[in-house]
Amino acid sequence: MQTLGVAAVSARAMAQAAAHDGFDVVALDLFGDVDTRRAASRWLPIGAPGSLHIDAAQVLAALRELAREREGGVPLVGWVAGSGFEGEPDLLAQGAAVLPLIGTAAAAVRRLRDPALFFGFLAGERIPHPPVSFEPPEDAEGWLMKDAHGCGGWHVRRPPWPKDERLPAHHYYQREMAGLPMSATFIANGRDVHVLGFNELSVRRFGTRPFVFCGAVGPVPIAADMARRVTAIAQALSAEFELRGLCSLDFMRDGDAIGALEVNPRPPASMSLYRRPFGSGLMQAHVRACLEGALPPATPAQAQDVEGMEIVFARRPLQLDAAAARRLAAWPGIHDLPDAGQRFDIDDPVCTLSAGGSDAGQVRMRLNEGRERLLQSLETLA
Repeated sequence: MQTLGVAAVSARAMAQAAAHDGFDVVALDLFGDVDTRRAASRWLPIGAPGSLHIDAAQVLAALRELAREREGGVPLVGWVAGSGFEGEPDLLAQGAAVLPLIGTAAAAVRRLRDPALFFGFLAGERIPHPPVSFEPPEDAEGWLMKDAHGCGGWHVRRPPWPKDERLPAHHYYQREMAGLPMSATFIANGRDVHVLGFNELSVRRFGTRPFVFCGAVGPVPIAADMARRVTAIAQALSAEFELRGLCSLDFMRDGDAIGALEVNPRPPASMSLYRRPFGSGLMQAHVRACLEGALPPATPAQAQDVEGMEIVFARRPLQLDAAAARRLAAWPGIHDLPDAGQRFDIDDPVCTLSAGGSDAGQVRMRLNEGRERLLQSLETLA
């Protein structure tokens, strides 16, 4: 059995997918949730849970430990970088020098997350996207400030912003676009892509943060012409930025119009919506695309119900006692299970809910109802 390392702010989805595909999994993340440890043969911490930020020193120490084991004969293929690494190209490069990185190379991530290069490419290829500026707009109304190294939408800000201050590194201004936030989940081999499907994204306001990512529902149907246009954008980006493995393209949909927003050059949260869509496992497909350049066959995707996932955030400070932890573990469709005794501040992620249904509306309703019932239960017990 081959061993695979998976590293992220939360590595549970990758760990479960890799274990399902027959890998012996070593999980590196911040939380060490119950189901993450259950899927992995070992868990190594790479940051404090409350920080929502990976710690570079801990990442490199963990990778060095795995590299020594590989040198000792453990059949370790390498490691996959997930959420939290998209803004850390230097750390990706350092990690890849220690242990083979199975995914988009650090140099490509650095180029992709350079907003001038990324949006310059979109403009040069006439790929539709909301207008971007690197100077403060004279009239800030309708503009957003974003950090190209951020993830999860926590970095997006509406005005007012500090005046007469230099724009922070890798930040930019972008005109807000009306419509529905969506994504395309795909596998890339540096030249071409295999699109798994299209998803509707859930974003909500948390305090001064207007667009925090809370979940996704998919696959959802879109018109054939729009599917072709989004796929062509993913292909162009894959070739230009040498994307490899599981990735996602975030875009806005406003009627027939689309606007490209960003690419996540790593396994996205939406991967959990797709269960063996082409007869084999997602992490096996990720590894093959990265190491062999092989994409899944271009055959019609297997039919599946619509799936949805929703991150549940604490509405007030919580601490799980044993009774609350047991109640949580028994909840239907629960993932990212915390241990008893864990504390949560307001807006901390507590767990993830999943639901299925015949269409996106039904799935959203089930997720919303489940989230509210779960939070009420936790706030009663915790």
